[in-house]
Amino acid sequence: WDLTIKQNSVAVLTNGTAVLGLGDIGPEAALPVMEGKAMLFKEFADIDAYPICARANTPSELVAVARAIAPGFGGINLEDVAAPMCFEVERRLRDELDIPVFHDDQHGTAVVTLAALINAAHVVGKRFQDMRVVFLGMGAAGIACTRILREDGIGDVIGVDRAGIIHRDRAENMSDEKRAIAQITNSEQLRGTLQDALREADVFIGLSGPGLVKPEWLSEMTSDAIVFAMANPVPEVMPEEMPENVRIVATGRSDYPNQINNVLVFPGFFRGLLDCRARGFTTMMEIAAARALAEISAREELDEEYIVPSVFDRRVMPAIAEAVRKTAAAENMARA
Repeated sequence: WDLTIKQNSVAVLTNGTAVLGLGDIGPEAALPVMEGKAMLFKEFADIDAYPICARANTPSELVAVARAIAPGFGGINLEDVAAPMCFEVERRLRDELDIPVFHDDQHGTAVVTLAALINAAHVVGKRFQDMRVVFLGMGAAGIACTRILREDGIGDVIGVDRAGIIHRDRAENMSDEKRAIAQITNSEQLRGTLQDALREADVFIGLSGPGLVKPEWLSEMTSDAIVFAMANPVPEVMPEEMPENVRIVATGRSDYPNQINNVLVFPGFFRGLLDCRARGFTTMMEIAAARALAEISAREELDEEYIVPSVFDRRVMPAIAEAVRKTAAAENMARA
């Protein structure tokens, strides 16, 4: 750690199976995206990141690649690995390696979403424990967001995928991760469609695809509703189409207010991990990062069009890094 580049090096590892909105395009086509990710690490956190695009078609093959390269890196950023493979790969690597393995599509999304929702709830005057959140899309990001929101005390979550509402008795299209999520969500065991789930919901979070939500469905949500339509580049429903009861709208796009983007999280999160030479990370470290991110906006005048800082706000990276370092020490994850 002291005498080599390991202290500031991160591997950006992919097999190209879930690249942006393009899907399974393979490792060669994924390379420019991984190069872009490496540039963001350098620009925002001065971290030396190396794109590694592996022809690995099974979880065991990708795990083997990560194990083989791990000695030269202070951390591994798993990128654009399709679900459910990503869950197994990350779980196995976190058990086997003594450096952090962070699947950004899960944890980066979860942290920035939690931060945005903390501030949105404050703006509309609703308590976390009283809110019901509906997710559309229960892949890597949806599963991770659900877990962190439940861990941080959200009232209830209802997950919806192409087979409808997830509940404990459902058999169709259920992975191990969805079965686990079913045990901690949907307290009333609702059945049905997205439209059924949205009735009287406080928050809708879309992590799915373009144009999948009709504005009239959102009109059945509560007053002062919150909508995060995060499909990129075309959201589930356009901001211009929101009914009057929706008070706060966020997307993944830079041409609308409230851009929810992982680049707010991963540079600072890894900066903190590397600086304390972390062995791994915990959910409490993610929650601490989310609260630090939320606090940056909360120091100023929060409103409907300002619930998260700009991705170019230079206060973000050091604030998240400090939160990660402090919590890593408290969680016994730090070497230094």
